[in-house]
Amino acid sequence: MQSLETLDPYTVRYKHFDGQKLESCFYASDAYEARLMAIEFNAYIRNRPNCIDAVIREVRR
Repeated sequence: MQSLETLDPYTVRYKHFDGQKLESCFYASDAYEARLMAIEFNAYIRNRPNCIDAVIREVRR
């Protein structure tokens, strides 16, 4: 497992069935890993992985 210093913050945006746009945040090594983590940890996304609109790397401050 990588240390937190080597991981970047990612926001995974997804659309709920009622039209709401929601976000989940993860620390990951790349956007693909952030997407996989969203699928693993969010039951709604796990059942509907195509609901993901975007995976955005956030700027670390």
